[in-house]
Amino acid sequence: MDRNQFIGLILMLVLITVYFQFFAEPPVLTDEVDNTPAAQVEESNKGNNTTQNFNTLVPEVNSDSILDAVAILKFGSFAAASKGNDQLVTIENEDVIVKLSGKGGIVKSVELKNYQTYGGGPLILVDNQHNIDLYVDQSGKRINVSDLYFKPELKKFSDSTVLEFTLQDGRSSLSYVYTLPSSGFQLRQQVVSNGFEKLIDAKNLTLFWGAALPKLERELADTRQRTSVLYYLQSEESDNLNKTSTSHEEETLNEPVKWVSFNQKFFTSAIIANKSFSSAFVTQDVPLDTMVVKTVSASLELPYTDLAAGDLGFTYYFGPNEYHTLKEVTEGFSKNLELGWFFLPLINKYVIIPIFNFLEMFIPNYGIIIIVMVLIIRLILSPLTYSSHISMAKMRVLKPELDAIKERTGGDAQKAQTEQMDLYRKAGINPLSGCIPVVLQFPILVSLFYFIPNAIELRLVPFLWAEDMSSYDSILDLPFSIPFYGDHVSLFTLLMAGSTILYTVANSQMTTIQGPMKTLQYIMPVMLLFFFNSYPSGLSYYYFISNIVSFSQIALFRRFIDEGKILRLMEENKKKNANKTKSKFQQRLENAMKASQEAEKKNKKK
Repeated sequence: MDRNQFIGLILMLVLITVYFQFFAEPPVLTDEVDNTPAAQVEESNKGNNTTQNFNTLVPEVNSDSILDAVAILKFGSFAAASKGNDQLVTIENEDVIVKLSGKGGIVKSVELKNYQTYGGGPLILVDNQHNIDLYVDQSGKRINVSDLYFKPELKKFSDSTVLEFTLQDGRSSLSYVYTLPSSGFQLRQQVVSNGFEKLIDAKNLTLFWGAALPKLERELADTRQRTSVLYYLQSEESDNLNKTSTSHEEETLNEPVKWVSFNQKFFTSAIIANKSFSSAFVTQDVPLDTMVVKTVSASLELPYTDLAAGDLGFTYYFGPNEYHTLKEVTEGFSKNLELGWFFLPLINKYVIIPIFNFLEMFIPNYGIIIIVMVLIIRLILSPLTYSSHISMAKMRVLKPELDAIKERTGGDAQKAQTEQMDLYRKAGINPLSGCIPVVLQFPILVSLFYFIPNAIELRLVPFLWAEDMSSYDSILDLPFSIPFYGDHVSLFTLLMAGSTILYTVANSQMTTIQGPMKTLQYIMPVMLLFFFNSYPSGLSYYYFISNIVSFSQIALFRRFIDEGKILRLMEENKKKNANKTKSKFQQRLENAMKASQEAEKKNKKK
């Protein structure tokens, strides 16, 4: 009750009291009304005090009348519906248990049947820290329909369950018709108005959904960095509030919005408009409470015209971030699963995920699935890998001649590089041919960096010593925290770093890399040790297996690559290309190198 309503109520009570005390007419005793003799009347009044006589004349002002006055002030013509019993109705299917309240006719709780929290308890995706409010205006008064009581009616069919909540005042009605299919994570809601729209002001309605998202996973910090409010506009553009921000974030969307979701690492709660929301205002905050990931909210404008025309409705999604499930919900909804940026989602959607799902049909162990995935991806990339090794073998064969050029040119780097490029041209070597295969393989490695940490299939799945492949595998908890490393030791990360060093040693024997770049190759595994220590063990395990397979490929290629044959081939190329002019690409490359060296010389002189 606001200040104006409270003052109005006090004034009403004062007026009622003054009226009955000073202006109300006392009852008249006549023979027509009361035939009791005067003597009997006097006898019956003996012993009665003044207060008792006054109470027989003044009607009692009871608490119910005060409450009625408050309800009228607060809810206007919907005051009668502000009283009732809060009935909880439960509906469920193969995947979810949904509890809805008669007060407001809203969703109060959602449990996912086939999932658990990290601690092993039931996974309650929506709990009592969620609130859904529908605001309408009547004669300029803001009314929260979620404070009113609806009457439920439950109907069960072979393929769905239908729950209808009805708010009725005798002249009109408002109904929420919820439909839950026999399986799946979508709950449809249709808003049916029968004259209700005539009782409210002809302006947009506001649906407010606020929530304190509960902690469901092991790592709070990791979960917070992967939790945000996502939205998809009618213009087919999507975006989200800054996931890594620790301060207040908000965004006003002044255009039609198709859906808004509260997106966590593995699960999403969302509301999708049948048509569109007129506009939206979304927020997120990071609370001090360690049992809450983030507090989020969405204020959605619902078109009044949709309510009047009977077209107002939504679909709620309460479920996992599983790609094939998300993509069937509505357009752009698969963006609730983070698959990377730019072209990386395409690699994940059309290469990584199909291979992963195919292997799931035949292999029950996800650790084995990852091994087979590595072998399949390495087999697909083997032509590129082989081409890269051939290029490195050519460079290694030419190393004596390259060393001779450096010795002959002394410290003249420009002259040395010119002669090296001339040697490459005559020998028929493209100096970039060894880099291109590596560059082409890199997007797949980065795609997996996004896919594995967000793969709900690996959530709470144990493998070897790892309790959960979607979280780090600690074999030793430290009594202190090391900066940038953490307070635990991950064995899969150690194996990955060690195998990276092993691969680097084997690979360096096949390359001609010298100087700082060679040192950098050995610094990188140490950096990965710090970077991956708190990352999901499934990702470290994948890179570990990938390194082992790569090391095996190097050993295999060494047996098949005949460096003597390569040397003879390049000697023949030198004879053929002795008088061959430089290509345009080689000429541009040499010119660029010369320009860079001249600029460097000028800087040194300055």
